[in-house]
Amino acid sequence: MEMSMASTTPCFSLPKKTFCISTPIFKKHLFGTTLPCLSAKLPLKLNPIPTSIKCAVSEATQAPSEKKSQLMRRSDIRNIAIVAHVDHGKTTLVDSMLKQAKVFRDNQFVQERIMDSNDIERERGITILSKNTSITYKDTKINIIDTPGHSDFGGEVERILNMVEGVLLVVDSVEGPMPQTRFVLKKALEFGHAVVVVVNKIDRPSARPEFVVNSTFELFIELNATDEQCDFQVIYASGIKGKAGLSPENLGEDLGSLFEAVIRCIPGPKINKDGALQMLATNIEYEEHKGRIAIGRVHAGSLRRGMDVKICTSEDACRFGRVSELFVYEKFSRVPAETVEAGDICAVCGIDDIQIGETIADKSNGKPLPSIKVEEPTVKMSFSVNTSPFVGREGKYVTSRNLRDRLYRELERNLAMKVEDGETADTFIVSGRGTLHITILIENMRREGYEFMVGPPKVINKRVNDKLLEPFEIATVEVPEEHMGSVVELLGKRRGQMFDMQGLGSEGTTFLKYKIPTRGLLGLRNSILTASRGTAILNTVFESYEPWAGDISTRDLGSLVAFEDGTSTSYALMSSQDRGQLFIGPGVDVYKGQIVGIHQRSGDLALNVCKKKAATNVRSNKEVTVVLDTPLDFSLDDCIEYIQEDELVEVTPSSIRMLKNPKSAKKTR
Repeated sequence: MEMSMASTTPCFSLPKKTFCISTPIFKKHLFGTTLPCLSAKLPLKLNPIPTSIKCAVSEATQAPSEKKSQLMRRSDIRNIAIVAHVDHGKTTLVDSMLKQAKVFRDNQFVQERIMDSNDIERERGITILSKNTSITYKDTKINIIDTPGHSDFGGEVERILNMVEGVLLVVDSVEGPMPQTRFVLKKALEFGHAVVVVVNKIDRPSARPEFVVNSTFELFIELNATDEQCDFQVIYASGIKGKAGLSPENLGEDLGSLFEAVIRCIPGPKINKDGALQMLATNIEYEEHKGRIAIGRVHAGSLRRGMDVKICTSEDACRFGRVSELFVYEKFSRVPAETVEAGDICAVCGIDDIQIGETIADKSNGKPLPSIKVEEPTVKMSFSVNTSPFVGREGKYVTSRNLRDRLYRELERNLAMKVEDGETADTFIVSGRGTLHITILIENMRREGYEFMVGPPKVINKRVNDKLLEPFEIATVEVPEEHMGSVVELLGKRRGQMFDMQGLGSEGTTFLKYKIPTRGLLGLRNSILTASRGTAILNTVFESYEPWAGDISTRDLGSLVAFEDGTSTSYALMSSQDRGQLFIGPGVDVYKGQIVGIHQRSGDLALNVCKKKAATNVRSNKEVTVVLDTPLDFSLDDCIEYIQEDELVEVTPSSIRMLKNPKSAKKTR
């Protein structure tokens, strides 16, 4: 940051922008705040000004160009998406908004994180699929879309931003902007959306709201936000307590100031009321009785139940259909509607073959809207039919045709995923935004009764001008100071380059930022948890493609492999556990080639875990007490992180096993 002293009004040069203290942006963000770089060079006394809800964005909406193009704003509707990094409190904040808008009866039982309706979402405590709901505040309908926070589900967020005019950017009051905050904000600014920043969890003991607001403002500048977007309204909130206010010390008794900020700062949808019908399908749901349900916002005209429409792609390839049923979102449920006017979000039934990104348009003179584009996948895994000796024992769908149909069906709603045919007829290559993106699909498939095998994750490289490029990510690690050394060593081994390190609040936690190849992140999460005794938190987001970083060693130890088919015995396991850590206990069916543990040295070792004690010693009148170590319990994510090039994971509805790939040339010793 440089400062110009030539003129009477001090000015600051931030990257790509120059601002003067007299500009409205600085009145909100710098007055009453002492930034280190300001005080170092310029002894100014900045007096605080009264905070009020006044947004440059909403004032700029009445542009004369809109009148020329016959576009108008609807003042009775607001469409907003709630975006944030994972665990910054989006879904909990939506819970409080729904409760305070009297969506539920007074005596109605409401579970926590009501928007996370999927079983996997509840088990993992994360949002995977975006959900729609709406509330009414002072005669204004507010359509709210809760979005995922993990970078692997960034494709979901990119789609949803097509439906809204503004976003609530939720930022943790201690952590500040994180990698995914940057990603979702960048996308929102590219769409030109208005942003209201919500500093959440303000009641945390080590909250530092001043630092968080300044960091967020710097992020806006870095992402080339316009002056109006930089002049964002800040609301301080505690989502779990359902309180919000305009200053961190003075929270109201409810979320009133947050609702007011949404009405005031986020403009209503820009519509062409009398134009030909246009609605972009941005999401798809499926119900057994209703079939495919397309969800999106009506951009122009109006949509009626029973209406004949044209379904178009961006290439002007059109077909005809009919709207059998029409729903709008009211409170927490879908409500049947006869007509939906432009600007509102609705769900359409009756068009069985509609895809995400297609436009439902007027039958006679409708035109398609631009299709949805999402960023390319960075990680791929091979899916193949189960060829183990236990095939068909637990699964309902085991053939390659079942597997192919299910994978291609996933593409209809998961835009950021790709499926290609593999080298053989029973192998498919699935590409996604990260390993979590693909493991959620695997988990869903095994719960549906599918049985198959998956290979280790591999990064998708590119070749540009004869140079091999690979994906790099920004990794942030929060780790207690006493474990920092071992975590830094781990990241260094995997070609990570540290570019930022700072203390975090008063909790004795250090915040590390690294640029690291995606290859180096495969299998890293477990290693970091082990090195920090379960206290470190790792977050990543895709950055760019850069030149190949060199070889990376991700696993030093080999595997313990079963020697023959059979059932494991305590007698055999007692001698086997001296060789390393086991995954199985006694009485477990195993087959030749199955991985039963981690070898304590490099290289694989074949073991007989089914050996029985010889029954020839008749004089022995006392059995030796067998004490076995507790076997390691690896989840699906752990198994996929663990396996290497010559290994596979066998996935069935009730079991997850690892095995050596029989086609691999690598042999056990």
